[in-house]
Amino acid sequence: MAIAIIRTIILFSAIVISLRIMGKRQLGELEPAELVVAVLISDLASHPLQDIGTPLLYGLIPVLTLLCFQIIISGVMLKSVHVRSFLCGKPSVIIENGRIIQAEMRKNRLTIDELSEELRKKDILDIASVQFGIIETDGSLSAILFPECSAVTPQQMNIQIEPSGYPVIIIDDGQLLTENLTKIGRDERWLKKQLSSRKISDVSQVFMMSADNCGNIYFAAREAH
Repeated sequence: MAIAIIRTIILFSAIVISLRIMGKRQLGELEPAELVVAVLISDLASHPLQDIGTPLLYGLIPVLTLLCFQIIISGVMLKSVHVRSFLCGKPSVIIENGRIIQAEMRKNRLTIDELSEELRKKDILDIASVQFGIIETDGSLSAILFPECSAVTPQQMNIQIEPSGYPVIIIDDGQLLTENLTKIGRDERWLKKQLSSRKISDVSQVFMMSADNCGNIYFAAREAH
């Protein structure tokens, strides 16, 4: 039993490290080559887990081989447009000036229902308001509205907007993140003052607190169980 647990932990760690090295992507955003590698890694790692008699290296070596191959392929794709187009494909314009390109819909095997669903996720109900609709290489839909259908920006209305800072989490479920506190140019004395003004005596009483360098603060006290 102990051997099975150790083998599981080793393979789990190897897979997590491999996927981390591959890059930060959600599963639905993987390129075809990356998705194949991810599926193969999970399948290869399962054999040593199912059969204790199978040497652990029989799972680790293929996983490491695939990882190295993926790194090489990624490097080649960065250098070569042709290789990148072959392995990842090219974006497809399926809506142009409010008109659906039916040939591209068939080519991508995309139905009207699927297209409508993707547009609704972007709060777009009228296809005629879309100047360009593009299926990206990862399968996601990018929609660019006509200028007259786009939301008006403060710049277009000549309205001056105060710059906003980037908020960072200072307290995460009762844990103080000192490094983030330093990033916004604050210290623990400032933090104690902020907590005191909210009648909080200790960070363990805070569920979440974030702040930016412009003085904006979000605070949520820990709820009683």
